[in-house]
Amino acid sequence: MLTRRLLLAAADSPRARQAVLAAPGGRAVVARFVAGETRADAIVATDSLVARGLGVTLDHLGEDTRDAGQAEAVADEYVGVLGALDRAGLARRAEVSVKLSALGSGLGADGPALARGHLRAICRAADAAGTTVTVDMEDHAATEATLAAVAELRLDHPALGVVLQSYLRRTESDCRELLGAGSRVRLVKGAYAEPDSVAYRDRAAVDRSYVRCLRLLMEGQGYPMVATHDQRLIEIAGALAVRAGRPQDSYEFQMLYGIRVDEQRRLAEAGETVRVYVPYGTDWYAYFMRRLAERPANLGFFARSLAGR
Repeated sequence: MLTRRLLLAAADSPRARQAVLAAPGGRAVVARFVAGETRADAIVATDSLVARGLGVTLDHLGEDTRDAGQAEAVADEYVGVLGALDRAGLARRAEVSVKLSALGSGLGADGPALARGHLRAICRAADAAGTTVTVDMEDHAATEATLAAVAELRLDHPALGVVLQSYLRRTESDCRELLGAGSRVRLVKGAYAEPDSVAYRDRAAVDRSYVRCLRLLMEGQGYPMVATHDQRLIEIAGALAVRAGRPQDSYEFQMLYGIRVDEQRRLAEAGETVRVYVPYGTDWYAYFMRRLAERPANLGFFARSLAGR
């Protein structure tokens, strides 16, 4: 737990970021988890994954939007990458994931409306390309506003998905509100440092919450997106799907780019729908540090890779 907190703290440290960049082979190691910095990099990574029978959700990295111009640039990038997916013939297998903070939700009193306007433009671009959008969840303070924005936009864009985090104490209740037909919910454990008052801190408690939430989603009428690398939870998800009488195309597994690649392949070969979360962009550092914080194995991989270069 201490290591995780230190890594999460390092995610906000310019000095730590520079140390990663300066380390021999540091950028090459980061490339395991981040597809690249440009739209072209994202399309190349998507094409490679789709060719292997996998789906993709693209995330343009950038959570620290500081002004309206930057928020507009992020929205334009999402619209642009959706167009690029369409032109490349990849849109049927690839969607996008977006954070409201990247679209300007934190920019004062007008921020939430600004972000919703940008999200609406991205949803329209996704509709035109024949694909979907999922809204990523952020720290607990943003949960209510994120769910409200998704509920509003789903009136016009019913395929709009949202992420729920099982470590938040409220999430089981949120799942019950999102069980209707057409509802797309990505269930994750959660990666932000949260207080005990709003989040489970014990790993076993987070896992138990994940299973309770997953059972609700599998028994509902929506489309569950099971985002985990935990083998036990993957097996439980499969069993819950069978118990609920769900065909394999009525839910999907999601994993992060570069993590458990063999398991991604195994599930796809077994007929499961598997989608890979592919981040790209210049603002990759905070994302990279959260990936290290989530799993000690990731930190070990990073250390071994640097030592071997």
